[in-house]
Amino acid sequence: QASILDAVDLVNDNQKRQLPAKVRQHYGADLSGKVFALWGLAFKPQTDDMREASSLVLMEELWAAGARVQAFDPESMEATQAIVGSRADLSLMGTKEAALAGADALIICTEWKTFQAPDFDVIAASLKDKVIFDGRNLFEPEKLKDLGFNYYAIGRGDSVRIVETS
Repeated sequence: QASILDAVDLVNDNQKRQLPAKVRQHYGADLSGKVFALWGLAFKPQTDDMREASSLVLMEELWAAGARVQAFDPESMEATQAIVGSRADLSLMGTKEAALAGADALIICTEWKTFQAPDFDVIAASLKDKVIFDGRNLFEPEKLKDLGFNYYAIGRGDSVRIVETS
């Protein structure tokens, strides 16, 4: 019989796999040549704690599928470097805007205050695709839809995908 703690661990592990699943749902299983801007590496805001960070699971799955990651976190850049080392498929960027440059899509893993009211015009101009995967439900889906973004939230069932018609 599984204990309550085992059940909690299972739920937490499943939660960490939701963002990579949303990425595969949108782009497919082969992410070769894709670049993802990643905002937030730490387990939670106001810390550099990387223990149990969902960003680690996400990055491993993106790398395994052939993608590159351009990441920014206000506190945990050194901690991330210490854990994953130097990799050709990871660039640790100095600002959140630098992480966006030339990326296909934005993924948010940690709800830092600096990420909560971004300039969506800058995001749209920087990304190749207007796609945001939001692991912390920071934004209103209808607002993002009105701005022309495909927006994937986690756990609230109101992600929006823009369907092109001709």
